[in-house]
Amino acid sequence: MAHDKMAHNKMAHNDVIKAKLANGMRVVLKESRVAPVASFWIFYRVGSRNENSGATGISHWVEHMLFKGTDNFPRGQFDKAVARAGGIFNGMTSQDWTTYFETFPSDRIELALQVESDRMANATFDVEETESERTVILSEREGAENNYFWLLHEEVQAAAFQAHSYHHPTIGWKGDLRSLTRDDLYRHYRTYYTPNNAVAVAVGDFDAQEMLARIDRFFGALPAGPEVPPVRLVEPEQKAQRRILLRGEDSTGYAMLVFHAPQATHEDFFPLVVMDSILGGAKGMGLFGDSGNNRSNRLYRALVDSELAVAVASSFQPTLDPSLFSFYITLAPGSVHQAAEDAVWQEIRKIQEDGVRPQELEKAIKQTKAQFVYSSESVTFQAYWLGFSEVVASIEWFDNWLERLTAVTSADVQRVARRYFQPNLQTAGWYAPQGPQTE
Repeated sequence: MAHDKMAHNKMAHNDVIKAKLANGMRVVLKESRVAPVASFWIFYRVGSRNENSGATGISHWVEHMLFKGTDNFPRGQFDKAVARAGGIFNGMTSQDWTTYFETFPSDRIELALQVESDRMANATFDVEETESERTVILSEREGAENNYFWLLHEEVQAAAFQAHSYHHPTIGWKGDLRSLTRDDLYRHYRTYYTPNNAVAVAVGDFDAQEMLARIDRFFGALPAGPEVPPVRLVEPEQKAQRRILLRGEDSTGYAMLVFHAPQATHEDFFPLVVMDSILGGAKGMGLFGDSGNNRSNRLYRALVDSELAVAVASSFQPTLDPSLFSFYITLAPGSVHQAAEDAVWQEIRKIQEDGVRPQELEKAIKQTKAQFVYSSESVTFQAYWLGFSEVVASIEWFDNWLERLTAVTSADVQRVARRYFQPNLQTAGWYAPQGPQTE
């Protein structure tokens, strides 16, 4: 397709080229000649955030259905083609997005463009396949329900959000999974899995202008979809502490504390990333980063070294809308929940009252930088980060990550600790074995 049929807002930014096709699809390209490999990702701006009560889990289910084939690639044919070409592929759904990716030897990358453009327009949603997948997803959910940590997390998430759709689990509520129809799924597909709601990302061993032309050839003729329904939900300010007590047969106790925290583009995001690193260890903020498991972080010393817990972690992720800063505790045998919760609060209050020492701040920033670099070093990881950033924030946000992180001061960390961590802003969940309440 000739370039005059593309929108004329192509731009380069720090060796990343951004363009927009005439049908509204955004394209992000980056050349990387380190190895003869290329990775292609399609991000759709749809996840559980876009779901209404009665249709929860629909995005995750549609994601599954797009693996079921088209007339051009019947079920199983793409898997075989990928294996022959020496590539890898996958797909996943989150609160904010759905994505599919393929990484191939660079001379085979066109296969990714073929299959992604095909399933963007031609997924069949066969009735029998839809019913078969209903059984698979219900089984997946029921399997997760056997895990009390998972159940507690779901309960705490639902309690923390009263109005916003982050209330819903990505897999969906069981009643909705039983009642959704093939037509519901297909309508969701036609509404959200469209060029104008998609970001295509390619990173690797190719010429960027040639890749742009190839992407335009495969995707440019696809019709734009309808205007995507906006998400206008705003979570009201939390006024009261909320508590969940879950009982069950697992003998291991768990505790979770969560607090409302701002979205990726907010000025307090990076100070909270540093606070997360200080409390729970540095992490690669995304799918591919290592977890914060170093034993020098404050929570490990306060809870594991003291034998209150066998594991403790904090978590704070970039999201499109305000989400949660979370603490997860696996209690040691004989420990009580309140003691573990008090120990977390003690560490929070130390930061609120005393701030953080310069060397501790420097170490947290340095380790977080290292995790960030690790989680964006391969072409697959880089492509994920570029697409993810374009969905939840912008490429510029990604470009300025290290600079913004380095600029965080001890005063910033103390300020966000005071602002976001208060008892009335907390949702706490305890899981305890069946029996008399002894907490």
